[in-house]
Formats: sequence, structure tokens, C-alpha cells
Amino acid sequence: MRNLDGKVAVVTGAGHGIGRETALALAAKGCRLAICDVNEAALESVRHELEEAGATVTAHQVDVSDKVQVEAFASQVVQEHGVVNILINNAGVTVYASFEEHSVEDLEWILGVNLWGVIYGCKFFLPHLKASGEGHIVNLSSVFGIIAPPLQTSYVASKFAVRGFSESLRAELAEDNVGVTSVHPGAIKTNIIQNARLVTESHEPLRRSTQELFDRLGTTPDVAAARIVKAIEYNSPRVLITREARVADALKRLMPATTDGIVARVFKRISPR
Repeated sequence: MRNLDGKVAVVTGAGHGIGRETALALAAKGCRLAICDVNEAALESVRHELEEAGATVTAHQVDVSDKVQVEAFASQVVQEHGVVNILINNAGVTVYASFEEHSVEDLEWILGVNLWGVIYGCKFFLPHLKASGEGHIVNLSSVFGIIAPPLQTSYVASKFAVRGFSESLRAELAEDNVGVTSVHPGAIKTNIIQNARLVTESHEPLRRSTQELFDRLGTTPDVAAARIVKAIEYNSPRVLITREARVADALKRLMPATTDGIVARVFKRISPR
């Protein structure tokens, strides 16, 4: 999809971080936007910012883990814009806890947003993407869709699943003129760590140290957004964003049997005692 001018793009989780920057980057390419977020105040702020930049945009408060809401969102976007060309499944959350500490409700929450939000988005927007004649889906996985650190079992489960789902879906849609890209960011300066759900207060120091690490060494969301836009233009199957994502991918390819142990030791070293 080399020419994005005039295309209609849907971005979930657009109120902050990568979602916000991707919406702005797509608008700069001439796209019309339908943005959604569960946070109404953040959503309206981004809508205003896009309109100030001259973009055509509609804003929708949507919980992507709710099947009924996502189905209604897809219908509303088509009603208001007439067509959908691009879908960015970006919304995501995380939990700091060991699997043993997780409640079933924690697992349902994170899988609801990170995995089912992606599945619902693809399911309800896919007919419209195919009908447009030229469509593209971007699903946000993570570096934790490549490696599996401790205290992130639910997040890892969701992001590995998004990766596999995206790769299978791309194969299915190869003849339908709908591309699919799986995106794997490493440390990005967003609020996902700060907003992570804590199961016990004992993990607060780890969350704080991780946020400080992201703030100090992380890549800014606009860099991730630029890579996502380029992936749409070139129909890239997978995008690795940040050096640590590329290193993790290389380790998994070169030393699949030992990478998990290396990752566990690294995270143990950076964690507060």
C-alpha cells in the first residue's frame, strides 16, 4: 500500500504512546482516522490534536476486550467513513506478578485486551478491509512475543499468541490483497509500565525500576510509529523495533535452547532485591 493518501485507518489504544503517534503519522500521510481508546479524556485530547493538524478524524470510546463494543465500533466506522483500509490493533495492558500470584480475573483481563482485542478487531473489520480492495492489518506484539521473562506470564502468553495469530492470518489472506504485520517493540517510552496492574505491592520496586529504565534508555513512540507506517507501505510481515528486540530475535534464532536461561538471569540482575 504505497499510497496512503485518502485511506481510512483505524487505531485502537490511540490515547497514548505508540497508538497516538501512529495516528499522527498516518494523518501526516493523508489518512482519515477512526481512533478509539477506553480513556475518554485521552481520546478527546488526541482527536483535538489531529483536527488541529488538519486531519479528518472520528473518536470512539471502546473497550476492545468487549466483543459487542468492537463489533459496534466496526459498523460505526464504516457508517461514518464509508470504507476501512488499515487496522492498527495497538491497545495493550500488562500485569506484574508471578503466575502463581495471578488471579483468574487478572488473566482474563490481560488476555481480553491484548489477545481478544486483536482477534475481535480482525474479525469485525476484516470484511470491510477486503471490500476496500486494498487493506492492511497491524497487530502489536512485543519483544516479549519473542522472549519470555519472569513475572510476565500473562503478557508473554498474549504477545506470543498475537505473533502466531498474525503469521497464520497473513498466510490466509495472501491472495486477498490484505497484508498483515506483526510488530515487536522493545523498550518504548510509553505509560504501559506505569499503568501496569500490581497483584502485590512487593513488585512495586520492580515496576518503578523498569519504568526508570524505559525512560532512560527507551525509544520514543514516534520512532515506532514511523516503522509501523513504513511496514504498511511495504507490506512487511514482521517489524522489530529497538536494538533489544533485534538482539532477542537473533538470540532465539542462534541459541534457542539457552536463550530463556540468559533472559531469566538478565532480568534477575536488573530487578531490585
